[in-house]
Amino acid sequence: MADVKALAESLVGLTVKEVQELADFLKSEYGIEPAAAAVVVAAGGDGGGAAAEEKTAFDVILKSGGASKLNVVKIVKDLTGLGLKEAKELVDTAPKPVKEGVSKAEAEDIAAKLKEAGADVEVA
Repeated sequence: MADVKALAESLVGLTVKEVQELADFLKSEYGIEPAAAAVVVAAGGDGGGAAAEEKTAFDVILKSGGASKLNVVKIVKDLTGLGLKEAKELVDTAPKPVKEGVSKAEAEDIAAKLKEAGADVEVA
């Protein structure tokens, strides 16, 4: 139990950059895509307020495709440059990041397009 507590304390203390490096490592070494977990850890990392004020890169997370998945798939395909099959897979396996590390204005624009198509989206 002490090991689990120490691990949890280490994760909570990570910076946003360290969380991204951890996510990249888990994906490349083990095939695990911890996008949602990374967002949660990053949000709780530095006590909240200071990190929110300094944040310049945002992630657009597709939480669900909604009732009109076909429209959402088309928009995801256009936004990401993925093929139709890959875009459909991304929408079907939500929650997944659609775009990562973009400006606030771009993230809000992407989120608006996806919401207009019927998707449930989060900007983190």
